[in-house]
Amino acid sequence: MAGTITEDYGMSLRSSATEGMLSEQRCLSSDSIAEWRSSEQVENGTASTSPPYWDTDDEDDCGPKPADLYGRFTWKIENFSTINKRELRSNAFEVGGYKWYILIYPQGCDVCNHLSLFLCVANHDKLLPGWSHFAQFTIAVVNKDPKKSKYSDTLHRFWKKEHDWGWKKFMELSKVYDGFIVADTLVIKAQVQVIREKADRPFRCLDCQYRRELVRVYLSNVEQICRRFLEERISKLSKLIEDKLRWASFNGFWVGIDPNVRRHMSRDKTDAILKVVVKHFFIEKEVTSTLVMDSLYSGLKALEFQSKSIKGRAKLVELEELPAPMVHIDQDFFVLADDVIDLIERVVSDSLLHQPLPSKDDKCSQNRTKDGNSGDEFNKDSIERDERRLMELGRRTIEIFALVQIFSRIEVSYQEAVALMRQEELIREEEAAGLAEHEKSKRGATEKEKRAKKKQVWGIRRCHGKGAF
Repeated sequence: MAGTITEDYGMSLRSSATEGMLSEQRCLSSDSIAEWRSSEQVENGTASTSPPYWDTDDEDDCGPKPADLYGRFTWKIENFSTINKRELRSNAFEVGGYKWYILIYPQGCDVCNHLSLFLCVANHDKLLPGWSHFAQFTIAVVNKDPKKSKYSDTLHRFWKKEHDWGWKKFMELSKVYDGFIVADTLVIKAQVQVIREKADRPFRCLDCQYRRELVRVYLSNVEQICRRFLEERISKLSKLIEDKLRWASFNGFWVGIDPNVRRHMSRDKTDAILKVVVKHFFIEKEVTSTLVMDSLYSGLKALEFQSKSIKGRAKLVELEELPAPMVHIDQDFFVLADDVIDLIERVVSDSLLHQPLPSKDDKCSQNRTKDGNSGDEFNKDSIERDERRLMELGRRTIEIFALVQIFSRIEVSYQEAVALMRQEELIREEEAAGLAEHEKSKRGATEKEKRAKKKQVWGIRRCHGKGAF
């Protein structure tokens, strides 16, 4: 969808809401999803031609999928100019098995000259103790020119003390009448995605169409997050290689290990690594966390497809286009695809990882609509390009994460071996010093004995000399 974009963490309202006499459209059913977006919007009815691992959900998960936990809601507020109430509340709508409503303050909530907007849990006072709804949502005030519509996205965990979340300064009141009020009607649209997070592995967060809309807005942010991680890890590996003595020492250690032991050390449990991945990248208050997690999920699926393809010698066009993997997935293990020394040198010298991030001019449009003059083919191509970049970022991030984790375990063994060698050297030095001290003492005793004998001989001679007189 098009429009001005506001990325904000939002804020809690913590106040009661009053019913307004308003006309509205209820949350659309899954059968009418395609009708939500206008001809100016992202998908435009274009069928996905993505590889299967871009759009698939976890088949082993029997719970509801992101598409089942996603919904839309449109609220038409008629006779807007005559409203004199401090606050207005929409009727409740259901998404992801939970009831919600939109709350607005036409004259601002604790602020002046602003329209305030919040998403609220409808029946929070009747829910069981300890309840929690985790959701990403987008609220838009629609302009007659779709490209000027005002959007805000946020990610929030709703619970007893924070059952409402949104923006006190959603937009200036002076701008509301600049194309947002048509026939004295204000139209507010909401998209809500309830999220079932997992702690043990990357998980799919977003409905496919909602994700594609957010990707057009936040892809550069996702790239920066992943690139920052990759640069930090690769920088550490570069410093290791730049230390010629240490790198040569590590090479000697690794080559000297039994091949079977090397193979055993070149793998690690997928669960152990993926738990750390989720903990590192999924930050609840970051609106881009869901896209990062979807990126990692797609990347993991791509790795799984590659591993199955290599194992079964199957050939898929999509897989042939991917770079040679650095790790394989073998049952419950990440396994290095090559010797760890070769992989580290490959990562450090890989020019793709050192390329600067593309500028916004080089990227697809950063708004929520396709270019009106671009046509359906551009739209289709841009969707595929965005999905591929999202998947490749996730795949490369997981590969580097797995490589670094496995190498860190190998490095611990190397450090232990170096410490043991140093300890043995110290023992040998102490033994040599002790032996030298013993030899020195022995020589001193011998010299002392010689001097004593010499003194004794001189004494006898002197005695004999006196006797001659």
